[in-house]
Amino acid sequence: MTSPADDTTGATASRPVPWTRRWRLPLLLVATLIIMAVAQQLTVALNDSGAVDLVAGVALAAVTLFCYTRLSKLVERRQQVTELPRDRAISGLLGGSAIGAGAFLATMLVILVFGGWHVTGGDSWKFLATLGIMACVAVTEEVVFRGVLFRIAEERFGTWPALVVSAVLFGAVHLAGTSETGTGAMLWGATAIVLQGGILLTAAYIATRALWLPIGIHFAWNVVEAGFGTAVSGKSSEFGGLATTTLSGSPVLTGGSFGPEAGAAGILCCLVTSAFLLAFARRTGRIRGRGERPGTGAAQVG
Repeated sequence: MTSPADDTTGATASRPVPWTRRWRLPLLLVATLIIMAVAQQLTVALNDSGAVDLVAGVALAAVTLFCYTRLSKLVERRQQVTELPRDRAISGLLGGSAIGAGAFLATMLVILVFGGWHVTGGDSWKFLATLGIMACVAVTEEVVFRGVLFRIAEERFGTWPALVVSAVLFGAVHLAGTSETGTGAMLWGATAIVLQGGILLTAAYIATRALWLPIGIHFAWNVVEAGFGTAVSGKSSEFGGLATTTLSGSPVLTGGSFGPEAGAAGILCCLVTSAFLLAFARRTGRIRGRGERPGTGAAQVG
C-alpha cells in the first residue's frame, strides 16, 4: 500500500498503472539525453566566447529543468517533482557551489604540497562563456544521471546498486568526450570520474533527496577547474580560464593531461566528501532498500 506522501506513483491498487509509467525509465532517459545533447551542442555552437554564451547557457539550463518537470509529471503521473523543491533551490545551489569549489581547491592544495603548479595569464572574457557552458552541463547531466537514472533505479534496486549504476554510466559517458588519445589513459580517466564525480554527485543527491546540491557541486567544480586553466574531464582547449595552470609532479597525483579529475589528489578529496555526505544520509534515514519508495517505511516492488 502506498502512502499519500508517495507522489512517484501514478496509480492506486484499484487502477491499472499507465503504460507511460511502466516504461518511464526508457522514456525519460531517451528524452533527457536528447535534451542534454541538444542543449550542450547549442552552447558550443554559439562560439561567442563571452556574454552571449553565458546567457544562452543559463537559459538552456532553465529550459532543461522546465522540460524535465513537465516530462516527469506527464510520464510518471506525478503531481509534484519533489527532487526540485523551489524553496530549497538557492540554499542547495549555494551549498553545492561551496562544496564543489572547496573540493577542487583542496585538490589543488594537495597537488601544490606534493607536486606543484605554475600559473600564467588567462582570458577573462572567454571565461564568461565557460560559466554558461558549465551551467548547462551541470543541469543537463544531473537531470539525466541523478534525476532519471539514479532515482528510478533506486526504487527498483535500492540505494547502493543504483549508486553504482549511476556512477559507472556517468564515467562511461565521459569516455566519448575526452581529448585523450591513449586507450589506457581514456579508460583510467573514465574510471577516475566514476570514483570522483559519479560517487560524489550521487551522494549529494542521496543526502538531500534533491537535485540542487549536486547541480551546485557539479557547476562549481567545473567552473573552478576551468578557471585555473587545467583540463576539464580530458578536454584541455575548449574552455576559457582566468589563468593557465601547468601542473608538475607525478601524473598519478595530478591526473596528467586528463586533468586533476584523474589524479589521486582529486579522487581522494571527492571520496572524502562523498563519505561525509553518505554518512549524513545514513544518519538521517535516506538510504533505501530494494523497492522502497519515498514516503514509505516498507519495500514496495513495482
